[in-house]
Amino acid sequence: MASMLTKMACVVVACMLVFAPHAEATITCGQVVSRLIPCLAYLRSGGKPSPSCCSGVRALNSAASTTADRKTACGCLQKSYSNYKGVTQGYASSLPSSCGVNIPYKISPSTDCSKIK
Repeated sequence: MASMLTKMACVVVACMLVFAPHAEATITCGQVVSRLIPCLAYLRSGGKPSPSCCSGVRALNSAASTTADRKTACGCLQKSYSNYKGVTQGYASSLPSSCGVNIPYKISPSTDCSKIK
């Protein structure tokens, strides 16, 4: 009887692994952009980021809590480079630290988002 229960438990676990949902991002590009719109002045001209900008950066960092979310946010940031003219790469790269936020990748068009953990 114990052998039968063990086999059944193994089948259940195997089914859970096969049919488990894949990790998908819950964050959207719309959310990424809306959180960072207050940062456009800083991203174009430098200086000091506004409190609303840093609030958005912190909220975005908190929202991107999984690897899938971080990869999505990275990709959205890269797409935004071409959509918002005048963004200076150095200001974009320094934005998280200017707001006191540590992110696990560099904000840059050359960042390989697929390698983000």
